[in-house]
Amino acid sequence: MAEKILIVEDEVTLQETLAYNLKHQGYSVETADDGKSAIEKAKLTNPDLILLDIMLPGIDGFEVCRILRQEMNTPILMLTARDDEIDRVVGLEVGADDYLTKPFSMRELIARVKALLRRVRIMKDFAVSDTTSHKIYSFSELVIDETRREVTLDGQALNLKPKEYDLLLYMAQHNGQALSREVILEKVWGWEYFGDSRTVDVHVRWLREKIEKDPSQPKRIITIRSTGYRFEG
Repeated sequence: MAEKILIVEDEVTLQETLAYNLKHQGYSVETADDGKSAIEKAKLTNPDLILLDIMLPGIDGFEVCRILRQEMNTPILMLTARDDEIDRVVGLEVGADDYLTKPFSMRELIARVKALLRRVRIMKDFAVSDTTSHKIYSFSELVIDETRREVTLDGQALNLKPKEYDLLLYMAQHNGQALSREVILEKVWGWEYFGDSRTVDVHVRWLREKIEKDPSQPKRIITIRSTGYRFEG
């Protein structure tokens, strides 16, 4: 069955161009031209990937992303008309997986779409194949159940985003080791990821807010100046 992509773009010409090229690649395509219909279609059709423009009539792309992230883990590739760091950071903070600045080449967009969908397939295959072993990492009150993809703190399950979990698991697997931002980016996001190391900093900040007693004075995820981070179990 063809993977389904929801295109959320109010510029008709661009929406049609994206739809045409993605269909040509073999994907099933749904479209929406405003924030309200985007939310409704995403919940109704459960797409495998969402292309989400930031500047939308009514509800903007940031708010659409934030709302959808509360209910689904579908990869979201945000489209922005400005090469603005604030747009990129806010997009990541509300749950986007990647971003692309207009104007962009169709070849680059398709490459990013394929990379995001490939990572989803790998994670699904891993979840299916890893049913025979039960791997648990226990660090006092913090417990990571790799098989269930579940993290608990003081016995309470934490609501982690997929990449927050992946990042925490990778760092826990390398407990006590100094990890550069570049290595983390490659191992957790994959070598095909088009973002930069600031993505790591944003996700580390999110994790600290959830697993540290005092995020401003972290004891679990330690910053290594000019390098990256170290997890202390």
